[in-house]
Amino acid sequence: MDKELKRGILDICVLSSIKNEDSYGYKIIKDLKPYMELSESTLYTILKRLELSKMLSVYSVPYDGRLRKYYHITENGLNRIEEFKKEWQEIVTVYNFVVKGDGKDD
Repeated sequence: MDKELKRGILDICVLSSIKNEDSYGYKIIKDLKPYMELSESTLYTILKRLELSKMLSVYSVPYDGRLRKYYHITENGLNRIEEFKKEWQEIVTVYNFVVKGDGKDD
């Protein structure tokens, strides 16, 4: 899979996993597990990128004697999910063209 396409899909998956409630790293990995394998190092790279692009905000909460980082989706993140939904329709159209052939009647 194209590296940039994969990166975009991973970003959307992470944003979607926290769309309805704030979450933390381990829980995000656990929530995404039925759909994809995601290492901690990959996840934290994605989270940092999303935070820098202002699609996520971060706050800490004490848990078991340490601070746990929670991630909250911003309006920019929600907008990115909506943009992706529109873009995905274009990808599906291209996919269907490729799978069905060159579009010419035989």
